[in-house]
Amino acid sequence: MSDLDRLAERLGIEPFYHDIWGNRRETSDATKRALSAAMGYPAGTGEELAASLHAVEDRAWRRMLPPVLVIDEGAPLNLALAVPAGLEDAELTWTLTEEGGLAHRASLRVGNLPLAEQRVLDGVAYERRTVSTRLPPTLPLGYHRLSVVIRPQGVGGTLEGGTVLIVAPQRCLTVEDVVPGGRTWGIGLQLYALKSGDDWGIGDFDDLGRFAETAAGLGAGLVGLNPLHALFPADPNHIGPYSPGSRTFLNILYIDVERVPELAATPQAQALIASEEFRQRLAAVRATELVDYPAVSALKMPVLEALHATFRALGESDARREAFEAFRREMGEPLRRHAVFEALHEHFYRRDPSQWMWRTWPPAYQIPDSPEVQAFAAEQAERVAFFEYLQWEADRQLGTAAERGRRAGLPIGFYRDLAVAAHPGGAAAWGESDILVQGANVGAPPDQFNMKGQNWGLAPLSPVGLRESAYGSFIAMLRANMRHAGALRIDHVMALQHLFWIPADGSDGAYVEYPFEDLLRIIALESRRNRCIVIGEDLGTVPEGFRPALERAGILSYRVLYFERSADGGFKAPHEYPAGAMVTVTTHDLATFKGFWTNRDLDWRARLDLYPDEAARNKDIWDRGVDRWWMLQALEREGLRPVRYPNNEGSQPFSRELMEAVHRYLARSPGRIAMVQIEDALGEVEQPNLPGTVDQHPNWRRRLGLPVEAMAEDEGVRRLAEAVRSERS
Repeated sequence: MSDLDRLAERLGIEPFYHDIWGNRRETSDATKRALSAAMGYPAGTGEELAASLHAVEDRAWRRMLPPVLVIDEGAPLNLALAVPAGLEDAELTWTLTEEGGLAHRASLRVGNLPLAEQRVLDGVAYERRTVSTRLPPTLPLGYHRLSVVIRPQGVGGTLEGGTVLIVAPQRCLTVEDVVPGGRTWGIGLQLYALKSGDDWGIGDFDDLGRFAETAAGLGAGLVGLNPLHALFPADPNHIGPYSPGSRTFLNILYIDVERVPELAATPQAQALIASEEFRQRLAAVRATELVDYPAVSALKMPVLEALHATFRALGESDARREAFEAFRREMGEPLRRHAVFEALHEHFYRRDPSQWMWRTWPPAYQIPDSPEVQAFAAEQAERVAFFEYLQWEADRQLGTAAERGRRAGLPIGFYRDLAVAAHPGGAAAWGESDILVQGANVGAPPDQFNMKGQNWGLAPLSPVGLRESAYGSFIAMLRANMRHAGALRIDHVMALQHLFWIPADGSDGAYVEYPFEDLLRIIALESRRNRCIVIGEDLGTVPEGFRPALERAGILSYRVLYFERSADGGFKAPHEYPAGAMVTVTTHDLATFKGFWTNRDLDWRARLDLYPDEAARNKDIWDRGVDRWWMLQALEREGLRPVRYPNNEGSQPFSRELMEAVHRYLARSPGRIAMVQIEDALGEVEQPNLPGTVDQHPNWRRRLGLPVEAMAEDEGVRRLAEAVRSERS
């Protein structure tokens, strides 16, 4: 094995992969060099390669303990200890300090530990000795600290090391733990799409609370949400929920301004809202079919600034001030760093739009802990506090909406959606440059839908950085997205095992491996702690053995009716779906059922010239007709084909009865959760997002045709809810 191959192997760069057609694709040397450099280990020259390989291979020897160790609940502790040779007579004392503070200690001779390996580094001999012991039977699940001190005989001084010991359950919280009978159903929506009588041109957290109450009244067990991640307040044109600035914080445009308590004590804001010019602008954004994000931001931000001025004047003993300070303490340094980024991004972008990416800022401002950044934060303390205030108020309103759903009878509540990665120009990439990689983007290899592959323009997490930080940022991100939620959907969950990286230099992409078992255990631990069910979006190319591993961890699979096919091409029967799954007819990236039946998505592709030629378009149209035929056959087998469809001919028109029958069909599956998309419940023909487009199609902007206040009494919504509810019970 060459030195470059050894370095790539140590960093988790996979040597090859098989594409969707079964072809083996080798990872080129150029790709290995580019991805190694992206992780901080340059390999462009022989000297760089030697230095990087030396650093990677020697690191585990030069420190006594690894930065983190993740083990199953009840498992023995098996730990490799790296120490200088010749310490056989030295006394070793280990201290295990539980998360709650209780400490356990024991001492022994180094020479009593089995010798596993030896190595000489720069003329110094090292040994690796193994510690195998039963952990205290009372040791709880959680994040503990293991410290080791070695005192050599007859020599002054000590050697010290430490590691984070994570003790985790083997399985996540399950639907059976929460819902009697272990089967339920829910309604999925894009929050921005909600309308109400008092919205400000976009769905907000108050609308979400109303929707949660409606869903509970219809008998649903949960409400599914698109990602609520923070975007870029300084630039409201950046709207993609799956391309966030940070996955740990919230999109502040979802704040309902009129539900912020400071409004009642801010005459300036009241006068602004009551002004004729403001009311006209507000009426205009309410009347649009598409969310006008810049117009919404221009309405909300000045009012929120006025409300923050009122908030700053509150006394320190005021309940709101105390709650804000408690939120600050709970969120800690990550909140402050996020707010500093928002203030900096606003500062540089407004001064010069070409400085949108933080990598274009003056070098000193690209480093969060630089003296210049600290000076800026001090000078702009009020602006930084404003962005902290917005995160606090967004969190409060989301929590209120979740509580409304629980009180109304949602047993699970909200399921939140975790995007696969963050934007390289956002707060997370700036604040955690040792964790988020800048020299590569996340994407997907070529497949039948994207012959050239996909580059999603997102920054991958570094597997090396994750381990070195004891998974701290990953844990914080899970907690943030399980907050005010009863379930979490992890987008492109295969990223827990490996993720397709595309080098910034234009080299071909390759898969990079992640510490899969560690990440699964941590997810299970946070799932139990936060009482949050976990769903893994496992669509696309799924590695062999991956789904069984998710099943063992109690993570639900994600099954879409359109894709679940038998060997002959027909749709799988309901009983063929796995019990450990969330099932749905469609998703935000696919045609609504009405759009599917009427070829609306294919019409869009033709209109936007997304087909390579007319033959490809004609094939899609033919295949869709066959799919309609297959679907009517499947419904007939289940006794669900509506009477108005006299045969299985696929050219028959769409009807609400047909849509109800299809949802009944899927609801009969043993899948733990069956989801209905709100667009289907309302009979919408347009889908929220059309993959492969950016501005050509109104992605992430469509508003629903019916206001939330009218949904509970809408006949179509009620009939579809009754159809699914009756099959689930």
